Amino acid sequence: MDTTTTATTPAPKRAKLSDLLIGRPLETRSLAHQVVSKKVGLAVFASDAISSTAYATEEILVILALAGSVALGLSLPIAIAIAILLTIVTISYRQTIFAYPNGGGAYIVARENLGEKAALVAGSALLTDYVLTVAVSISSGVAQIISAFPDLAPFRVVMAVAIIAFVTLINLRGVRESGAVFAVPTYFFLVMMAITLVVGFYRWATGTLGVVTGVEMLETTAAPITLFLVLRAFSSGSTALTGIEAISNGITAFKEPKSGNAAKTLTAMSSILVVLFLGITFLSRHIEAIPSHHETIISQMARTIFGEGNILYLAVIAGTALILLMAANTSYADFPRLAALQAADGFLPRQLTYRGGRLVFSWGILTLALAASLLVIVMRASTTALIPLYAIGVFLSFTLSQTGMVIRFRKIGRLQPGETLKGLETDLEHDPHWRQHMLISGLGAIMTFVVMLIFAITKFTSGAWVVIVIIPILVYLFSRIHLHYKDVAEALSMEKNHKALVKTDRVVTMLLIDGVHMGTMQMVNFAKSMGNPWHAVHVGVNQEKTAAAQAKWQKYIGEGELVVIPSPYRHLVAPIREYVIGLLEANPGAIVHIVMGHLAMDSVMTQVLHQNSSLILNLGLTGLERVVITIVPLQVRQNGGAVNRNLMTGEDLKRAREQRGAKDKE
Repeated sequence: MDTTTTATTPAPKRAKLSDLLIGRPLETRSLAHQVVSKKVGLAVFASDAISSTAYATEEILVILALAGSVALGLSLPIAIAIAILLTIVTISYRQTIFAYPNGGGAYIVARENLGEKAALVAGSALLTDYVLTVAVSISSGVAQIISAFPDLAPFRVVMAVAIIAFVTLINLRGVRESGAVFAVPTYFFLVMMAITLVVGFYRWATGTLGVVTGVEMLETTAAPITLFLVLRAFSSGSTALTGIEAISNGITAFKEPKSGNAAKTLTAMSSILVVLFLGITFLSRHIEAIPSHHETIISQMARTIFGEGNILYLAVIAGTALILLMAANTSYADFPRLAALQAADGFLPRQLTYRGGRLVFSWGILTLALAASLLVIVMRASTTALIPLYAIGVFLSFTLSQTGMVIRFRKIGRLQPGETLKGLETDLEHDPHWRQHMLISGLGAIMTFVVMLIFAITKFTSGAWVVIVIIPILVYLFSRIHLHYKDVAEALSMEKNHKALVKTDRVVTMLLIDGVHMGTMQMVNFAKSMGNPWHAVHVGVNQEKTAAAQAKWQKYIGEGELVVIPSPYRHLVAPIREYVIGLLEANPGAIVHIVMGHLAMDSVMTQVLHQNSSLILNLGLTGLERVVITIVPLQVRQNGGAVNRNLMTGEDLKRAREQRGAKDKE
């Protein structure tokens, strides 16, 4: 006898739209390989910081212009002061990277050393800043494009939202894929800026560097040169520091040794940032660049150095626009990670901890995209309008992080050689250099705190008050979410919970029906299989539909009671809830079992074409004790793109009733 079998080749799976857009799902075991090298990490985590050189100088000049062109000469001393601050913060954050190799940045440091409230403030500040980073970088990138192509100005907001959608899509594909994509524009910008600075300094040294022409200075209200004005310019230019903390938040994305690679990337990023920032400020001063609504400082500098229409000028504008647009990727790398950390601690919805098919925190990415898009629309993609909202959050997180490190090093200083102290995140060991480390972090904390105060005071009326108000609101919301999760955990606890459970052997089953069809027959069969008393309920929203349902019930079902609840105001949930409450009162100690039908389609596109009332009713009946809800789906398959139209005919109902009757007799 031939016992061989022939294996059949499985039919090829139909390509999904999600697979085409973001790629096929990755196995969980692939997570360890979703890491990046230092070169790619520089593109992923440093694009925000490096891109700030495109507008930091301009923001200084915008404030100094209030005192007239004579005050613009202060831009270079202010830039040098900012570069010193940046260096101190970088050294401080290198210490954080080695102290907390699992990432988390200011949130983790504050949680371990300053307590829960401080951690929530740091988390709120950073999450807010990441949303603003996307909005500012995209808006600034669009401004660079419009500088070269003014006719695109009416489409500013549309362009910004479209670019956010594109960056979101790329990031949903995974860390490695997004890093590879964004590495190209990052390094292209660095090459073009290096060429620009080299040529610019050469022309300055040889006396061939001209001055900018054809630019109309923006109209401002005249103000004298005062310390307050200089401090305003300093705070505006300090936006060059935004993004410094990004690497400390995403250490786990680097290849081993993670802390070492992250620290080297941070050093490289800060060095590049200082050189570009000081170089751009120096050359912009010598070409007498002025802030304008119609042309950016970068455009003025490149046009003066290379000449208008020159291929190198266009390449600089393209590179600047790309790095600004791609700078949003830093937020896409860090916002989902930080949100997942806070969600794991119970301060944000748990959904933010789930990894999507490509092993990225998809819910966090989509949340960031939605928030940034709304902000861009409200602010009309204006960089100047967004900047006042921008830096307070990041400098607040800087301050909390470095203050936390001061406390950590103080604890280390109390340890004896060889002694260790158990911490929430990492163990503390004796370090003979703890005083130097504490001094660096303390100095950084003081300086960033001062900058934060300057920014809050000088930018308060320009919009900074919004962030000052939003952060406490977010802290309150996070605390409420945490309280909710604690209540749920207590309710589910087997050890701590002394709540009496419902004990009953009586079950009253009610079927919620909209009409009589094959789905109704399936619900009736299910109810009968349970062996409990049952009846059906129909909400009479439409008299003709109600009459038709009653007639079909008698013709095709022929058993059980059909109760009609009148609803003259066409309400659905309220009458059903009231009826269920009545059942509970009439049957004390019994469980009311509600059975709902649901048309289950084989695609999302066809599912949204139906009312999906079961989902709404399920929500409407929450909070009722002794109520159990079961949804009985009727799977509706499509044949060649068309739904089988014979599923709900009277003949099918009649045939099903006859078959059921024969089965009952058996």
